[in-house]
Amino acid sequence: MKNLIAPILAATIALSASTAFAGGPVIIAEEPEVVAEAPASSVGILPLLLVGVVLCVALCGGSSNDRPREEVIPLPGKD
Repeated sequence: MKNLIAPILAATIALSASTAFAGGPVIIAEEPEVVAEAPASSVGILPLLLVGVVLCVALCGGSSNDRPREEVIPLPGKD
């Protein structure tokens, strides 16, 4: 019985060993990240908003119809 098991075991090891190393090692090369640089002359949105608010205050400010109200004093003897 041992004479029959030894050749079958050797054939099984030979077949499984060749399939285990099929294809060779897999090497994954890391590529460097490409980061887009912001232009040096970029202006944030805050200064643009501030300019818009200042212009609106200057141009949309008080109207010419805003006059102080005159007090109405009742005449004596009339209610």
